[in-house]
Amino acid sequence: MISLTYDLHIHSCLSPCGDADMTPGNIVGMAAIKGLDVIAVTDHNSCRNCPAVMKLAEQYGVLAVPGMEINTSEEVHAVCLFSSLEQALAFDAYVYERLMKFPNKEEIFGEQLLMDEEDQVTGKEPFLLINSVDISFEGLWELVRSYDGVMFPAHIEKNANSLIANLGFVPPDSRFKTAEFKDLRKLHEVRKSNPYLEGCQIISNSDAHYLEHIHEPELVLRVKEKSVRGVVDALLGIEF
Repeated sequence: MISLTYDLHIHSCLSPCGDADMTPGNIVGMAAIKGLDVIAVTDHNSCRNCPAVMKLAEQYGVLAVPGMEINTSEEVHAVCLFSSLEQALAFDAYVYERLMKFPNKEEIFGEQLLMDEEDQVTGKEPFLLINSVDISFEGLWELVRSYDGVMFPAHIEKNANSLIANLGFVPPDSRFKTAEFKDLRKLHEVRKSNPYLEGCQIISNSDAHYLEHIHEPELVLRVKEKSVRGVVDALLGIEF
């Protein structure tokens, strides 16, 4: 088993709420400077800055896992990570078809920039990515697994856009084996009222929208191998 320092929930400048400095190059460079082993750029309802991130990460010696933060029809945020870029982009196309096509107003929500590995803008997403998609949280686990990925509920303790806040409880027939807390100080309290989480691996990510918020290399994920597959398997709760 290998211990990897991680931050698996980071937003690039493709997310309208992401700072303009959150370019693929800056994110990977910051992760390398901080000494993180593995990162995931998880923009709202999109994986389309992942190709640039993964190319740069390889050059910097950082492992990058492709993914997105999906906003379900119930307005529940969940992080979806995939074992390959090809599967991530296929899932991206599936999600985009189900995105509410509301034009982005840059002066209100911010730009949504698509970038290449040289941090050059290759386009702008015209439709607002923070809208919900026509995909329910119920069945999301199975859907993501069909793309060889893993899903975990994002910032589960938050009062907005979290599984507990929006549904009111953790569905007892849930299948996820990992849950994300933004604030680990709330872990005991939330677990007490949601016993399903007792059987979950708990991780904490930055949900960074600014470079300085990317995590320091303090928390570790135990994996069989340092690879995208190794990270996905660990989050699936596969026993080694």
